[in-house]
Amino acid sequence: MKKDRLFRILILLLLVCPAILMAQRASITGYVTDAFSGERLIGASVFDTISKKGTVTNSFGFFSASFSKGDSIVLEISYVGYEKCYFMLRSNGNLQLKVRMCPNTTLNEVTVTANRERVPLHKRSEMSTISLPMQEAKLLPALGGESDVLKVAQLMPGIQSGSEGSSGIFVRGGTPDQNLIIFDDVPLYYVNHIGGLVSIFNSDAINDLKIIKGGFPARYGNRLSSVVDVRMKDGNYNEHRKKLMIGMVATSAFFEGPIKKDTASYMVSVRRLMYDLLTRPLSRFILKNTSAGYTFYDVNAKLNYRLSDNDALYLSLYAGDDKLTTRAFEHSTGFNMENHFQQMWGNQLAALRWNRLFGNYLFANTTIAYTRYHYGTEFSDKTNSTVSHEERSNYYLSGINDVMLKIDLEYNAGNRYRILFGLSSTHHTFRPTVQKVSQTNDNLSFDKTFGNYKLKAWEHAVYMENEIGIGDPIKLNVGLRTNCYSIDDTVFIHLEPRALLNWEIDNSRSLKASYTQMTQNLHQLTNAGTMPIVLWLPATRYLVPETSEQYALGYAVTRTIDEHEYECSVEVYYKTMHHLISYRSGFNNFPTSSEWRSSIQNDGKGVSKGIELYVGKVTGCTTGWMSCTIARNTRQFDNINGGNPYLFKYDHLIDFNVAVVHRISECLSFSASWSYGSGNAVSLPVGAYTLEDKTIYIYEGVNTFRMRAYHRLDVGLNWERMKKGQLRTWSFSIYNVYNRQNPYYYYVSDVQGSDMKAIYQQSFFPIIPSVSWKIEF
Repeated sequence: MKKDRLFRILILLLLVCPAILMAQRASITGYVTDAFSGERLIGASVFDTISKKGTVTNSFGFFSASFSKGDSIVLEISYVGYEKCYFMLRSNGNLQLKVRMCPNTTLNEVTVTANRERVPLHKRSEMSTISLPMQEAKLLPALGGESDVLKVAQLMPGIQSGSEGSSGIFVRGGTPDQNLIIFDDVPLYYVNHIGGLVSIFNSDAINDLKIIKGGFPARYGNRLSSVVDVRMKDGNYNEHRKKLMIGMVATSAFFEGPIKKDTASYMVSVRRLMYDLLTRPLSRFILKNTSAGYTFYDVNAKLNYRLSDNDALYLSLYAGDDKLTTRAFEHSTGFNMENHFQQMWGNQLAALRWNRLFGNYLFANTTIAYTRYHYGTEFSDKTNSTVSHEERSNYYLSGINDVMLKIDLEYNAGNRYRILFGLSSTHHTFRPTVQKVSQTNDNLSFDKTFGNYKLKAWEHAVYMENEIGIGDPIKLNVGLRTNCYSIDDTVFIHLEPRALLNWEIDNSRSLKASYTQMTQNLHQLTNAGTMPIVLWLPATRYLVPETSEQYALGYAVTRTIDEHEYECSVEVYYKTMHHLISYRSGFNNFPTSSEWRSSIQNDGKGVSKGIELYVGKVTGCTTGWMSCTIARNTRQFDNINGGNPYLFKYDHLIDFNVAVVHRISECLSFSASWSYGSGNAVSLPVGAYTLEDKTIYIYEGVNTFRMRAYHRLDVGLNWERMKKGQLRTWSFSIYNVYNRQNPYYYYVSDVQGSDMKAIYQQSFFPIIPSVSWKIEF
């Protein structure tokens, strides 16, 4: 009886105390937007210069802060590339602000400045997080003139490219499939074109990109290594704008504008590789009986409607595909032959989001989404002659479809406490491998489908984050994510605790620490070829979910020297991974529909540890950064390397990067980047012998050799000119300035004029100059 009474009293206190606390405080909420386009600004700093407390805008440009009633407040609002805004207020009641910020870089009207107003590094409650300023990312040198935000991210500490020219990212010892890549809150399963040479992200359509390497907030889940959070532009609410870009890799067009001024807007971006329009007729002309072509495309679209000051709807769409096609044919008297090969892969995505402000303290975002990844190959041949007719085809398909519903809520309970909580439910449909084989001739008709079945799985998650201020110097983010995954009659439940601490030692220094557990219910198999074969497989009773545990400790400093701001951070981390997958010995990297389960082992363990250094200059006409990573990354499987740990293929002992952007004048800027990395670990034979006319190679362990070190210098020049109300931009870049022959892979071949064999290096990317032209009007 006493326990029941005590329980009722506790519930009453939980209900009444927050109300009493709120009654003694006044809230200031609002949205921060671009004054000219109406685009909402993500991550803008909202700071009270009197109390020295503040916050940042969320993914929809919304902020909420509360103060004691009667307080005098001077709000300073700042954002990268924009003039600061100030509001002098007194917190006598709840206020809602509409903040419109003006860009501070208007070409040919004012002198260009490079001040990057933002929350200082040591004051950020997050750690192991990279926010890429889109304006600066577009200025850095780009292969083929195609600006790529993922390639810029590779210049940051803790992030590797894997292989030269690739836009894939390997974060703190993880693999690309262990990166949660979300596009307007919806996961994407493959984000590369041309085998990784270009990412799917068209920089013209992106508003914000953030990469989290550790200290993951509880709202993110289902991947082990990183979160890449990409947000599309909303579109201009005030005027119609157009961009056209012609580059050596692709041609793109961008359109935005109001549907109803200040209320509804649209954004459409289209990009396509044009080479196939030349290679098909050219190859047919040169090779006579063969044509070949490769292309890719991306389409981004977004519609937005502000129902009221407190309600908004967003419809986001994405579609992108790669397509490789070859066709061979032969025609003669009484005989016709035609062979056709096609390989396609890509993503489609659709998301409808509704966000609403309830009262003055609760912000909610509801998302309904669909995302799809597909991979397929098709081969067919036809032969006709005067005496026979034959047709054969072989079709291979793999893919994954998701339907998702999620609700995210943010409740501001004062400057010292904020709670984020939500839930999500995702229905996965897997088609691991489907093969369709058919053959028809004068005597036979055969049509058979193998593995044409679907695996369906449910994934539910509930999370809660508590952002707590303990006095002025200490901020905590303590959260818990509960993940429930079910497939067939098997259920996996994982509790994922998260904790992050930021202790401001003084006005320029802070100490940070984090601990996270992560779970991944999806597995990926991929080949090692130039054009990818990427298969997504579900966790099952036999292929259990992957898990990881990560500890990180960091130190951050911000200094002002000669009126310029510099920032520095050092982080150490230790991460363990369990139930990693690999092909079993004797299986190739293209499993058939009947063997995909038996071709995989998932008893893998991984250990990744390292130290990361970052130094950046964030204000002035010359900005940039230097990063250095020293790390070790190992794997261990029972049936590989005798069960002993071995170096992961993409283990790099040292990665060092420098990136610089110098604004020469209001219309001219120079940029450069230099990268150095220890070579990848590889398995090479130490001897060979002949058995039954076959050469058998002898190996001593897995990945016991290392490729030559990798290094490269890129430079770029951007020239902007305003003419007749049109902004015209020429971008010139040189990839691999000093023509370094970096190894892409090694192979064994005969030594000319001898019976001996030797190991040779293959390189693919020499010095590559490029140019692109863009017009905006």
